[in-house]
Amino acid sequence: MKKDLFKLNIDVEDASILELQDAMENGKITSRELFFFYLSRIAIYDQDGPYINSIMEMNPDAIFIAEALDLERQRKGSRGPLHGIPILVKDNIETGDKMRTSAGALALAQHVSTEDAFLIRRLRESGAIILGKTNMTEWANGVSSTMWAGYSSKGGQVAHPYGDFFVGGSSTGSAAAVAMSFAAAAIGTETSASILSPAIQMSIVGIKPTVGLISRSGLIPFSYSQDTAGPVARTVSDAAVLLSALVGRDEQDPATWRNESNIQDYTAFLDKEGLHGVRIGVFCEVPNYVRESGEYDEALFNQAVSALSKAGAEVVENIDIPSFHGPWKWNKMNLEFKHGVENYLQRLPAQLPIHSLSELIDWNVEHADKALKYGQDLLEFREGLTDPLKNKDYIMESIMDLYLAQNEGIDYAINRNQLDAIMFPAYIGADICARAGYPSIAIPAGYRANGRPFGITFAGKAFTEPTLIRIAYSFEQITKFRKKPVFN
Repeated sequence: MKKDLFKLNIDVEDASILELQDAMENGKITSRELFFFYLSRIAIYDQDGPYINSIMEMNPDAIFIAEALDLERQRKGSRGPLHGIPILVKDNIETGDKMRTSAGALALAQHVSTEDAFLIRRLRESGAIILGKTNMTEWANGVSSTMWAGYSSKGGQVAHPYGDFFVGGSSTGSAAAVAMSFAAAAIGTETSASILSPAIQMSIVGIKPTVGLISRSGLIPFSYSQDTAGPVARTVSDAAVLLSALVGRDEQDPATWRNESNIQDYTAFLDKEGLHGVRIGVFCEVPNYVRESGEYDEALFNQAVSALSKAGAEVVENIDIPSFHGPWKWNKMNLEFKHGVENYLQRLPAQLPIHSLSELIDWNVEHADKALKYGQDLLEFREGLTDPLKNKDYIMESIMDLYLAQNEGIDYAINRNQLDAIMFPAYIGADICARAGYPSIAIPAGYRANGRPFGITFAGKAFTEPTLIRIAYSFEQITKFRKKPVFN
């Protein structure tokens, strides 16, 4: 296939969602042409050439939806910024169409959901096109302690667009697809670092929102207390557009009832001067394992800190987060995984081969040559847990996680230093923010000598996404660190 097969009147690869929308409004491009452009890139780079392998499955109805939205634009006008924009979604998010929802598991390879997840309904209402499903770490890294990030028995291994580097977990397909411009943006999910990590690794923007800002209904669960979906995009602007479409109160998800904000448009906080006058605490205590992994670069981190000051931010360096190192335990997430996945499997249609964790484990053993490349020690351990939601360890850890992560963690640091946000190198703050249920934004911050991307995260208290978007956008616009991957 020729790489210039679909030459368009706009540079789609670098165009923002708002620029794409403007081009469609002015007749320079159609949604149908966008569909062709992204599919040609997927054929050339994902399923051939460098074989990124980020796509699990394409939506066979996408072309018809694109053409229908083009007609709707002509006759009625645009629904908004996402009208006719192709979006990819992670394979653990249910779509009530012809695509499967498998969480990367071969045992669920034939699972077709009967309805859309709440956030998918929101996307469709906004006029977005669900282009396809993205590959991921199987069961959101819930199968094996040795499974490589970005691998699933159904989809295989996701490759890194920038080189032979760690791809991060578990929304790897969504992040790689965005980095490669296989869609305008994508949706990932996070329990702890599953959006932030691959966003940092692949030099894109990832928003891990406050738990409850986006409904979890229709997501294959991992942790009741920490799961959330979130946007991954090439720019803060695109992430803000996507976030605006995803938020909303869902009567089936009590976590969404806490959000009293009436914010409908997060692009209102895209302020290039957003760093001026804000007070940002910099957390500099980088664990040794992060330094040894190659995910930290002191010179690049110092450069990012310097950029904050030059942009008019008041920087408070070496802030203290008393509970940063815990003592953290993982009983809560293990028990919630057992309960949540069991509930999910029990509700699956009768014709599917599994309806419990024990049946999943047995099915994997029967198909070990294809399903158990890395074993399943985590599934086996969790299957043996009893009384998940009344276990004393679960009860105590549920309390302590919130107290340590909030009162003695993020809240403590922000209140004591009167901060607007905290800046972390790479994604080392992901775990404490996940346990607190608090938001974070990952953003590119340069490249190491070997070409490996480096990034930072900004974090804050619950529902402070507007502040974080303002800060991240200003940082992005001032530094313009991101470079797209290049292939010969």
